[in-house]
Amino acid sequence: MTVYLDDGRVEIDNNLVENAIRPTAIGKKNWLFVGEAGAGQRGAILYSIIETCRRRKIDPYAYLRDVLTRLPSMTTGQIAAITPANWISPANRPSQIAA
Repeated sequence: MTVYLDDGRVEIDNNLVENAIRPTAIGKKNWLFVGEAGAGQRGAILYSIIETCRRRKIDPYAYLRDVLTRLPSMTTGQIAAITPANWISPANRPSQIAA
């Protein structure tokens, strides 16, 4: 509340944020109890990844195709590089020249 009182430019409500996340939250909720017990959780995770890609202007199909082909040969330490926030599309990656 003090931030709002100190700076008149700050909105008193967060309707913009709530409206932005509503489709994702509703989608996860709708798919939560589909199939067997773990299917809903896996579906919600996949839905979250796809929505994160869309928010970052990443083609979800290109992202998943690239990540799922690279994932089996990666180590645990390399996983951070393929999150939607850090992912670089194959077209924008520097070429790997073998010496």
